[in-house]
Amino acid sequence: MKFLLKISNFRVPLIEETPVFELANKYLKISKDNLIDINILHYSIDARRKNNISFVYTLAVEADLSHKAVSGILNRDRNISVIVPEEKTDIILGSKNLSLRPVVIGLGPAGLLLSYTLAKHGYRPLILERGKDVKNRTLDVQKFWQEGFLNENSNVQFGEGGAGAFSDGKLTTRVNNILIKDILDILIAAGAPTEIKYLNKPHIGTDVLKKVVENIRKEIISWGGEIRFNSALTDIEIKDKSIVKVQVNDDYEIECDNLFLAIGHSARDTYEMIYRKNLAMESKAFAIGVRIEHPQALIDEAQYGSFAGHEKLKAADYTLTFQDKSTNRAAYSFCMCPGGSVIASSSEKESVVVNGMSLYKRNSGIANSALVVNVNPADFGDKPLDGINYQRFYEKAAYNLGDSNYSAPVMAVGDFLNGSLKTDSFLLEPSYKPAVKVNDINLCLPKYVTDTLKKAIVVFGKKIKGFDHPKVPLLGVETRTSAPVRILRDDNYQSVNINGIYPVGEGAGYAGGIISAALDGYKVALSFISRYKPF
Repeated sequence: MKFLLKISNFRVPLIEETPVFELANKYLKISKDNLIDINILHYSIDARRKNNISFVYTLAVEADLSHKAVSGILNRDRNISVIVPEEKTDIILGSKNLSLRPVVIGLGPAGLLLSYTLAKHGYRPLILERGKDVKNRTLDVQKFWQEGFLNENSNVQFGEGGAGAFSDGKLTTRVNNILIKDILDILIAAGAPTEIKYLNKPHIGTDVLKKVVENIRKEIISWGGEIRFNSALTDIEIKDKSIVKVQVNDDYEIECDNLFLAIGHSARDTYEMIYRKNLAMESKAFAIGVRIEHPQALIDEAQYGSFAGHEKLKAADYTLTFQDKSTNRAAYSFCMCPGGSVIASSSEKESVVVNGMSLYKRNSGIANSALVVNVNPADFGDKPLDGINYQRFYEKAAYNLGDSNYSAPVMAVGDFLNGSLKTDSFLLEPSYKPAVKVNDINLCLPKYVTDTLKKAIVVFGKKIKGFDHPKVPLLGVETRTSAPVRILRDDNYQSVNINGIYPVGEGAGYAGGIISAALDGYKVALSFISRYKPF
């Protein structure tokens, strides 16, 4: 009889040369003739003991065994259990008729999965993306990095794939939802590596993610969806508390009674427009700070000890947190990019924004991470757009400190901690392009943020040797950690005061990363599908 067994907490030392599947078979003490298949369900690295690094697996083993044999296996080892197959819930289509195609604004992770799901089930969505397709968008981004020429509608923030297309492509999330498996399957079918289903910290990398995005777009079109690039939402018309029209590029109008706002966290002009239209929204907390860069070898050695550089170990990452008890401010690492680079991420003229990016192989030799501090409406105001004005103020300050040509201000950690500006050479050359300018980054952040960061960096230096090396570069300013606005919605994912408008994803204030944004778009689509008939 066929059984599917799960082996949990299956540890394999780094120096073990026998393949994991062969070890698992020996661990179960069953004949190879009874073994049908073994798959990895979860995989992580345990490097807490630097002299005994191990890989930790959860494995699914399909075997032809008797009930007696299975009972014996279960009785002798509590790490082995029987997997009961999950029943997949069928998607039930609604009964309400649609008169117009649903309109989706934005083709980032939320808009992409939302549009994919609607198109797959016959709803023929019309997608309006203010930026360009991912191939031409990449050309604009490269031009900005190389020449300092910014296209305000085609950049790291705007265009096919959203802000996540120029990142590390991290797929980690704190959200625990069974639907995430569906999303990972969609990504894998579109070209993502299968390992994202089981890695503890999965990532795709910018290079692979762009191909995945392009393939999903082709699927949307094949199912009857329509995508219009270079098409910004510039106005909406509301009648009797319901959406009736949208305006595109200040040029033409489209009748619309179901509008999905997957606008991303940087669509400031859209926030301003919907605020004028009285769409219910509020300011929300986010975080601001800097980017820090280290030689990847330094982080590898800190995390892996003498095994740093081992062929079985990939570029090491870290997660750091600090709580200042005297002020109740938190500082933490964010969007850590092993083997990556710091990138120019501005979306508005005369502003400097930094972010991090890695390719799939993470082989640049440079580790970088945001170091950010939480800020909230008490710091910048509780009017819905106050957080945006706060971000703009410090982005403009960074631009001025960087010689007003999109150079990023950079400062050595030692100078930052000592309140001086003496160092113009660094432990490694800052990776940010188009250029950097040595200057005092204290001048492009509020004092309560820099004070918290100074305390945090000292603490982090005790956790990771060399983290606070005096010549490590800090670059400013990181402000786009999450949306500064939340667009209020009800239990049906619809605006609380305007019928037919669905705020979606990170830009609406309901997600914080690629997977959580994609999940939100997916859930909103399923909710909509449950109420309406396809065309």
